[in-house]
Amino acid sequence: MKALTFALVLSLGALLQHTPAAVADSGLKVVGTGDGLEMLREIGNGFSASYPDIELSIPPSIGSGGGIAAVSSGAERLGRVARPLKDSEVQYGLIYLPIARIPSAVFTHPSTGIKGLTSEELVKIYTGEVTNWAEVGGADLRVRLVRREDADSTLQVLRGSMPGWNDLAFSPRSKTALTTQDAISSAREVEGAIAFGPYSLPLEDGLNVLEIDESHPTDDSYPSAVTLALIYKDGTMDDQMKAFIEYAQSDKARSQIRDFGGVPVLK
Repeated sequence: MKALTFALVLSLGALLQHTPAAVADSGLKVVGTGDGLEMLREIGNGFSASYPDIELSIPPSIGSGGGIAAVSSGAERLGRVARPLKDSEVQYGLIYLPIARIPSAVFTHPSTGIKGLTSEELVKIYTGEVTNWAEVGGADLRVRLVRREDADSTLQVLRGSMPGWNDLAFSPRSKTALTTQDAISSAREVEGAIAFGPYSLPLEDGLNVLEIDESHPTDDSYPSAVTLALIYKDGTMDDQMKAFIEYAQSDKARSQIRDFGGVPVLK
């Protein structure tokens, strides 16, 4: 199904190739992952202040795969991804430019009364062995599990780096959030909820961002992170794209990345 969707987007892209006039009229959109969305929008605000003649849009998430499909097809010029490109995607002529390392985070609704967990407790919660927060020192409240789809970039990083997550089988009681913003909203709105996603400073407002094995996501000892990157198709660079990419790699943008809890990636 994913392959079919990708092929359809590529086919439609042939009808949507940008002429110079269309590029000037449409402005610049940066489409793709929801990871680091708030941070990238802040970078976008700084860019717009410096380049008021360029109409910049950073729309809601369509996932890394959606961004890759849109840029590969020519439907969009710039994408944002939170995973490396596959060999099959590189063959479409995509260029990958990492700009920030974003720690993965586990967070809960404040009602849980939890500030930190061991990695073993975290596994027991997501497998369904622990069903009440009181079992791990929290409130007498049912655990409400929020997970992501298997292809999610944060989940892939957690499986590759968080102890016990490599072959973790999620409890059938878990709810699958389809976007980062959906996962965050569920954790904010549902008492007893726990979710995971890319770390950003705004998560600290109204959520409990958990320490895992006594390490906070911003600590050097915290193991899990995703890399946020921009992508574009080779041979399509124009003045608008060049301006945004240069700004995203500037000292000012690096400062904005640090303000959001990320780590800038050097050129």
